[in-house]
Amino acid sequence: MVTIPFFVLNILLFLSSSAATPKSGADHDLVRSSCVHASYPSLCFRTLSSYSGPANTPPCRKVSNYLSTSVTGYNKRERVALSDCVEQIDELMEELSKTLGELKHLRGETFEFQMSNAQTWVSAALTNEDTCPDGFEGVDGKVKSNVKRKITNVAKVTSNALYMINRLNESRGRHR
Repeated sequence: MVTIPFFVLNILLFLSSSAATPKSGADHDLVRSSCVHASYPSLCFRTLSSYSGPANTPPCRKVSNYLSTSVTGYNKRERVALSDCVEQIDELMEELSKTLGELKHLRGETFEFQMSNAQTWVSAALTNEDTCPDGFEGVDGKVKSNVKRKITNVAKVTSNALYMINRLNESRGRHR
């Protein structure tokens, strides 16, 4: 199973190397300068400075696994909400996958169009992250709070990815 953060972290890594100019050339400086104005700067820095590839994404892997395996043991309303959330997370992964594909193939003549696509897809991913917990309206208990907590961290990382996409787009406009 593909995990959500693999795409988000790849987007963040791609953008941090593309959008920022490191002060000393050191990876930490690059990450720090890329994350300083993100919505969640400490999470951005922590995420990128410790990221070493898909094997190092257990917190977000837990989100996918939790949503996929948690449908047993809950009432019908909770199972329906979890099922809907899994579907939204699948859409989110598709949107982030398209974003990464677009960013890997940026070209000067289509840069603005490609950046617009990336911004749209990451914004849509954020909407899906926001919509997932909405399905638990009227549901009391642990499952609602667990889903919200798990989705919130992914949403923060995705928000940081959108920040970096916007930053790359703005920096391209300044260098024309």
